[in-house]
Amino acid sequence: MWRVSLPAVRADLPRFEASLSADEKNRAARFHFERDRNCYISARGILRELLGRYLHQVPRAIQLGYSAYGKPFLAGNNSDAGMHFNVSHSHDLVLLAFSREGDIGVDVELIRPEFSGDEIAERYFSARELQELRSLPPELRVEGFFLCWTRKEAYIKARGAGLQIPLDSFSVSLTPGAPVVLQSADTTRWRLHSMEPGGDYAGAVAAEGETWKRRFYEWHG
Repeated sequence: MWRVSLPAVRADLPRFEASLSADEKNRAARFHFERDRNCYISARGILRELLGRYLHQVPRAIQLGYSAYGKPFLAGNNSDAGMHFNVSHSHDLVLLAFSREGDIGVDVELIRPEFSGDEIAERYFSARELQELRSLPPELRVEGFFLCWTRKEAYIKARGAGLQIPLDSFSVSLTPGAPVVLQSADTTRWRLHSMEPGGDYAGAVAAEGETWKRRFYEWHG
């Protein structure tokens, strides 16, 4: 796992952009707001630099493909490298996750109390999750909401099928301080963890297997 503070890498933006593929540059140009465009460029540029370190290659030489649901993967000469990865960003923070053991998904979200209301929970959470959320004391509900949100997102991203996975077809635990539990048809395939990336952010990672361990690094360029 790598953590990146976007304000700290703003000066490196030209280098990141130079490493992008033509397709990535075109996608970056379609962002309406400069902040969103720069966030995408930084996240993709750092992804390429880290993949380059792991694979001992120049970042701009890394070829990426995309699944039917948009999840990136290594393509070309690196298609059999056995490196799995995922990226998530929210406001000023980026999380990147890498694994050689199997599929992986990561999510990070800025904790916004105004975003954690019942209307959103009723739309995106399972009945079990909604019941657990409503059982929490009021002072824990915002934290519980974002624990649930990031865990669900990490699991969906690890599976790589996007919203083709019905959000009510699986459940995650969300009580702060309680063990992380995933209830799904493929529960035994995954391990799910939450993390505190810093500041007012919540994060989670889901990965295949039972033996992997988390290691955290801070990106300094």
